[in-house]
Amino acid sequence: MYDKIYDDYKKIIDEKILSFMPDINEKSEILEKSMAYSLKAGGKRIRPVIVLAACQFADENNQVGLEKCLPFALAIEYIHTYSLIHDDLPAMDDDTLRRGKPTNHVVFGEDMAILAGDGLLNSAFEIMIRATLRENEDREMTKRMLNAMNSIATATGCKGMVAGQVSDVQSEGKSVSNEMLDYINERKTGAMIVGAIQAGGYIGGADEKSIDDLTRYAENIGLAFQIRDDILDVIGDEKQLGKNIGSDKRQDKSTYVTVHGLRYSEEKLAKITNKAIEFMKKYGDRGKFFMYLAEKLALRKS
Repeated sequence: MYDKIYDDYKKIIDEKILSFMPDINEKSEILEKSMAYSLKAGGKRIRPVIVLAACQFADENNQVGLEKCLPFALAIEYIHTYSLIHDDLPAMDDDTLRRGKPTNHVVFGEDMAILAGDGLLNSAFEIMIRATLRENEDREMTKRMLNAMNSIATATGCKGMVAGQVSDVQSEGKSVSNEMLDYINERKTGAMIVGAIQAGGYIGGADEKSIDDLTRYAENIGLAFQIRDDILDVIGDEKQLGKNIGSDKRQDKSTYVTVHGLRYSEEKLAKITNKAIEFMKKYGDRGKFFMYLAEKLALRKS
């Protein structure tokens, strides 16, 4: 049942992912190709799925509908895709494979990959701003969308994802504390998941208590997601993952596995997954999709 719900959300994203692309001058056609290449490369679409699911979670009486939050779901996938393009660059992780395909800079060159990432980030905010402007006669919905945009901007900016990336890069080859390890991963990976769930919750009309519970849930599954990534980088299958494994060790990165080993990492993963589920149990049937999602992410093979 919940697999189908997830697949239905993902199908919406896959079908609409290019429809919100900005019109690009034909003189810059290569930019459009580079952006579309990475957007169409597939992936699990976890973050936009979370936006849609959180909107429906909050919108109990179906007064809002998914069409209101779809632009924000697509925007966060644009931002996520930009982050992957830049993350794969030689100056960062220097990866040549992503989602089973050559990385963007391998196909289009480093210069165009950087510009494609820039284009995707700016397009994301253009998409959200246009959606908000369309609601200019509905002050309540405009406020909700502004809150959603603020959550996404905060999560993906200098206090969130970018801050995590900075600390991650600076920690290579160094011994880091547990506190720093959590700091890196809560921001590098977890922050965008928090931004996604808050955005959907705000647009759906969630109250303050529900936003708080959704946030706590997302903080835990975000950290769990990164720990599972660290585990898969050691024991995963490259064909299933669609990317190279062992990159953390090659780059002397501090991860839960490289610092504490597999057993510790698996135990921590189980603990925080259960903690996430606890935040959703009180909501009964409404919380069941998110409970399912926490387990799905903890057990994933790719």
